Amino acid sequence: MTDKISPKVEFVTITEDYQGQRIDNFLRTKLKGVPKSMIYRIIRKGEVRVNKGRIKPEYKLQPNDIVRVPPVRVSETEAISPSANLDSVRALETQIIYEDNYLIVINKPSGMAVHGGSGLSFGLIEGLRAIRPDSKFLELVHRLDRDTSGCLLVAKKRSTLKALHEQLRLKTMRKDYQALVAGAWPRSTRVVNAPLLKNTVSSGERIVRVDDEGKQSQTRFSIIQRYENGTLVQASPITGRTHQIRVHALHAGHPIACDDKYGDTGFTKHMNGLGLKRLFLHAARLQFFNPGTEETQEVEAPLDMALVRALEKMKKC
Repeated sequence: MTDKISPKVEFVTITEDYQGQRIDNFLRTKLKGVPKSMIYRIIRKGEVRVNKGRIKPEYKLQPNDIVRVPPVRVSETEAISPSANLDSVRALETQIIYEDNYLIVINKPSGMAVHGGSGLSFGLIEGLRAIRPDSKFLELVHRLDRDTSGCLLVAKKRSTLKALHEQLRLKTMRKDYQALVAGAWPRSTRVVNAPLLKNTVSSGERIVRVDDEGKQSQTRFSIIQRYENGTLVQASPITGRTHQIRVHALHAGHPIACDDKYGDTGFTKHMNGLGLKRLFLHAARLQFFNPGTEETQEVEAPLDMALVRALEKMKKC
């Protein structure tokens, strides 16, 4: 078994670009190819130090911090290797719908996780770093569920990441999704306000439900097209909770097609019969203030052919 070895201890002085970044995320970028589990292990054992002191994974870096990065030995069987999935990794370049010196917007394919972990060898961000080995900084601005496709923002500078995160916090970034839901969505249902509580079951799977003890959550809905057995809707989340659109659609009585967690078995079976095998949820449009160009920007990601073909087979009302 061949090992990949980081040859010696490194001491990295943190610049303002990395201010506020968690140490675990910094190390995932610094130690490319090292599994997340190993990063947490070396932090826990005290092999990673900041200003000569032990830290926790959630520690946020400050300018002029001195980070001790230990030698890391990773066997080839352990290493994250996007090269093992070369076709899907190379295809990421063709999915980029906008890029400048500050950020990338990529049309994430359904079925690809945004990052590795939880038994996955790699995700979109690891793949993007693999095809851009000279990029010093590539970080996810937000996330999409594995089965959801569409617009995903990636920052190329720490300052860009911070600026876009501030827009998310202030709710000034607009995200519009398209979803095919079961039944006839009522015109009277334009906003779903329902608190969401996240639970993790013993298998590690995350399940979200509407619960008064949950976090305040709001999604706006509008009708795009009615069909005989369903409705194509636009869903615009105001808050950004896990599985928010999926659970709010279910709460309204109109679950999303082919949703393996929150869907309707009968509707999913009907859509399977029309050839649809994936969740019909797509991040179709993003509107945000680009901190690099200093302009409000709107980007759109087209529906993939699996979604287009499913709609073509449905009878419009």
